[in-house]
Amino acid sequence: MSPASSPAQIAAHARRAASLCVDNKANDVVLLDLHGVTDMADFFVVATGTSDTHVRSVAQHVVEGMTKAGLKAHHIEGSETGRWVLVDFVDFVVHVFHPTMRSYYQIERLWGDAPATAITT
Repeated sequence: MSPASSPAQIAAHARRAASLCVDNKANDVVLLDLHGVTDMADFFVVATGTSDTHVRSVAQHVVEGMTKAGLKAHHIEGSETGRWVLVDFVDFVVHVFHPTMRSYYQIERLWGDAPATAITT
């Protein structure tokens, strides 16, 4: 957890990132609560784009929206190819997948012990 962030703030930030995915027309947006499952992060946001370009666009929309909210991404991976873009905000991580990659990696199954919430707005 970041020193200046409370658990409620982290949850609100993760939900905001998930909403930004939905705003940019991502499909199957899910928020995984990783508390008690791993110390890696508190939440994963998982979303699917319709193409490599859309995956990159969704991730960029999240980065820009969170920056406007005062939260800077710590690390970004995969934006060159657009097959799976990972945006690490330390306390939560946003994963935007191309449909074939999401199906292949099945990240929700890997973290099956984490409560999942579908995000629609």
